[in-house]
Amino acid sequence: MSYNGSDFYDNDTNFENYMQRRQGQENANDTLEKPVIWQLLGDVSDQLVLDLGCGDAGFGVELLEKGCASYVGIEGSRNMVEAASSNLAGCNGTVVHTRLEDFAYPRDSYDLVLSRLAIHYLQDIERVLQCIYQSLKPNGRFVFSVEHPVITSTLQPSGTRTNWVVDNYFIEGYREQQWLGGTVRKYHRTVEDYFRAMQEAGFIVEQLRESSPVREHFIHEETYERRRRIPLFLFLAGRKSS
Repeated sequence: MSYNGSDFYDNDTNFENYMQRRQGQENANDTLEKPVIWQLLGDVSDQLVLDLGCGDAGFGVELLEKGCASYVGIEGSRNMVEAASSNLAGCNGTVVHTRLEDFAYPRDSYDLVLSRLAIHYLQDIERVLQCIYQSLKPNGRFVFSVEHPVITSTLQPSGTRTNWVVDNYFIEGYREQQWLGGTVRKYHRTVEDYFRAMQEAGFIVEQLRESSPVREHFIHEETYERRRRIPLFLFLAGRKSS
């Protein structure tokens, strides 16, 4: 049976621990990942948006507040879907409970497809990227973030990370880690692998970014300096030909 990353969040303890972590000051998602995502997205006014691995759809609410025409979130975790349904109540947004691999991607339907920190759970990204490409309207965009390959190549079994030693970098495959009290598996691939998969799916790759910290996003100097040591996230943005 193939690994389903959303299963991790359907453990109630893991889910609660994750949601508490996301509320913490200077969490990496808000200080490092989200600012770059917004830069890559730009103006979302009047766009039809598909969000893959939407979690609790809190970001979907933000997109709707920024003026996107409609929002569809795809999420495999039952716990996350319940949270997303609550957050989207009264908005022009919906959430679909299914795995990214199983969603029936409609052709030529979306102006923007995005995915935040979900694709690194997938083994067969080539097929998923092809599905994303065909679901975009001509000139539509795909923007996504993943855990940086430097990180997925150095996952530690447990404990607080103090050093990052890249090892087996060019060997693809799942790496297992104890995280938030549970076991999580993320699929390691190289930066080149992600870039090539985008091109082979047909995308014109417009930007590749890493999570270089910006001082104004941090309260404490110590946290800022620690985040300058190594990239946590990788970002790619591509466009479908017109």
